[in-house]
Amino acid sequence: MRKYQMICLAALAFAWGCNSKKEKEEAALTGPDSVVTVTDSLTLPAPFATESVENRPEEAGWPDGKTPVAPEGFVVTKFADKFDSPRWTYIAPNGDIFVAESATRKSADRITLLRDVNKDGTPEMREIFLEKLNKPLGMLVLKGYFYVANTDGLYRYPYKDGETKITSKGQKIVDLPAGGYNNHWTRNLLANADGSKIYISVGSASNVADHGIDEEKRRANILEINPDGSGERVYASGLRNPVGMGWAPVSNVLWTAVNERDKLGDELVPDYITSVKEGGFYGWPYAYFGPNEDPRRKGERPDLVAKTIVPDVPVGSHTASLGLAFYNKTKFPAKYHNGAFVGQHGSWNRSTLSGYKVVFVPFKDGKPSGKPEDFLTGFVESEKKVYGRPVGVTVMNDGSLLVNDDSGNVIWRVSVK
Repeated sequence: MRKYQMICLAALAFAWGCNSKKEKEEAALTGPDSVVTVTDSLTLPAPFATESVENRPEEAGWPDGKTPVAPEGFVVTKFADKFDSPRWTYIAPNGDIFVAESATRKSADRITLLRDVNKDGTPEMREIFLEKLNKPLGMLVLKGYFYVANTDGLYRYPYKDGETKITSKGQKIVDLPAGGYNNHWTRNLLANADGSKIYISVGSASNVADHGIDEEKRRANILEINPDGSGERVYASGLRNPVGMGWAPVSNVLWTAVNERDKLGDELVPDYITSVKEGGFYGWPYAYFGPNEDPRRKGERPDLVAKTIVPDVPVGSHTASLGLAFYNKTKFPAKYHNGAFVGQHGSWNRSTLSGYKVVFVPFKDGKPSGKPEDFLTGFVESEKKVYGRPVGVTVMNDGSLLVNDDSGNVIWRVSVK
């Protein structure tokens, strides 16, 4: 097995209790085949240690009366169903719930509005809010506009609070590179606290720059723009497929969930969630999980390999970790406060299935404080069949959690008993 040196960064040493100089030196010398992360050491196998396989289970749908499974003390209910691939949910400041229905191939290309008028946990109103889009995902209400991130561009529409339908054409304020490997067509949106900046996540066009780096212009990045579309710059790069984004409570640091590369074996490369450093480079396509060079890009950019930032929290290889939501309410038990929920869409490039669940990462004082743990499971019937595939995760104003199941065409609600 190829050996990897442990990387002990000063910022991470604190989280591990490496308080003294001696402790830091000792930490750097232990576990020569490990990588330090905020929550655990991680042993990475050699590339191609196992054969790369294609393993796609049947997406069977949910039998009547069956639901995903949450921990003791929670209840899982069907919030809404009969969608056409409900991939993402956004909750507007007024509590309206917007669902982006979009898919890789045959796509509904619409946004549906749900409104829980009497606040009983079930939406009484359901309307098609916006249609004839192009693979929409990210949504945002900001300063009198409704923003939609289509795969080929960011659009905004004049919007009044409480509107139930938009029929205007809208304005394309940013062109975005369209298409992409597997599901890298998704574009997510997030505004900062004062609404002065918008962040757009754009995944790579290929697995590992398979057709040359020129095809990847403005991709594998988080972009920052002004609300009118001007002032674009790359906020962070080398992020193969960043989708979920959120501001960590307490620290107010930007975090993202990243779907890492394929075809290096069952255990490479771990998907991750990570804090995002302004101007930071996270390795793609030249390196993975720190300065571990991808053999398919060997020798091309040693300078970028050397500067690759180690991500914070590994969440399993090939899990397709896409959704990210910080629990900023108090309805759930205290252990969940300020932690992160991660929607794992599930593997296709692993001999045994991984993902197909929602995991939870505890946080304390704005930093991860423990390993990922299962939160919502039961999506897998067998190695050959799954009931559904979770993607987006969204914290509701009442403190419950919505989970988008785009394969099952359901949005699940998780609440306390």
